[in-house]
Amino acid sequence: MNVSTAASILHALARTWKICPAPSLPQRGVVAFWHGDMLPVWMGFARLKPVALVSQSRDGAVLAAFLERLGYCCVRGSSSRGGQQALAELIDYARQGRLVLITPDGPRGPRGVAKRGAFICAQQAGVPLYWCTVECRWAIRSRRSWDHFRVPLPFARAQLFLSEPIEIPPTFSELDIEHIRCTLQERYAPGD
Repeated sequence: MNVSTAASILHALARTWKICPAPSLPQRGVVAFWHGDMLPVWMGFARLKPVALVSQSRDGAVLAAFLERLGYCCVRGSSSRGGQQALAELIDYARQGRLVLITPDGPRGPRGVAKRGAFICAQQAGVPLYWCTVECRWAIRSRRSWDHFRVPLPFARAQLFLSEPIEIPPTFSELDIEHIRCTLQERYAPGD
């Protein structure tokens, strides 16, 4: 199946979902969420036309095509390939007032272990970080994939929850950022 066909199928499925966003979505900042919960989150923020970090893999190509249909601006890169350039682009977008969405445990895990990119992006852009979690009972979760990837079934309902804004001052050291990273990783550890 080619990238365009796979993205079209995913888009058709996603249009059946009822996504209940958090009461007030931020217009600017960095939103972090687990890789396994990406589909409902992407849909929940689509109307804001945010910027998404997407890996340079083949799966990333399908995701980028899907997100571009939703109006996202995609920056391609990951911790394993093209990461520094992608992070610099995300920081620029965030400084310009764009909302940036990042899966800190992607693209290869380990599951529930946050990398530092989202935190550095928020700090260097001078914008708040938000953590997004998802509640969706009517979904298929792949236990074979490293991230336990969740795909809501047709007409599923998903609720998004957003943390309070987390400020990461420019004066914070690497150790301070590591403390925030560990705290949030533990607080929002993926369930099941």
